[in-house]
Amino acid sequence: MEYKNLDVWIEARKLTKLIYDSTKNYPKEEIFGLTNQMRRCAVSVPSNIAEGCGRNTSKETIHFLFIARGSRFELETQFYLSLDLEYINDEKLTTISNQVTLCKKLLNGFINYYRTK
Repeated sequence: MEYKNLDVWIEARKLTKLIYDSTKNYPKEEIFGLTNQMRRCAVSVPSNIAEGCGRNTSKETIHFLFIARGSRFELETQFYLSLDLEYINDEKLTTISNQVTLCKKLLNGFINYYRTK
């Protein structure tokens, strides 16, 4: 399956760009802290979707999809922390949350697809 054509991978890339754009204005003291962690989590989502698609078995693919799912949950927590620390406002939280929710739905659907294979 060509991962580059998958909605789940395309939307995960959009989420990554959104996170990079959102963290550009974080305090400089967060560059090796929350900023770096959020960006790594965001990159992990489409990367693990792609890696999973490159595997030979459904079991291996599902393993990497679950890693992507875990990174998505981690990222969700981090942007709530960003709100608590006043690095983002409610409007930005809503924008990010909407993209995260879309990615969650697509990823869960993709996992379910592979479970039935």
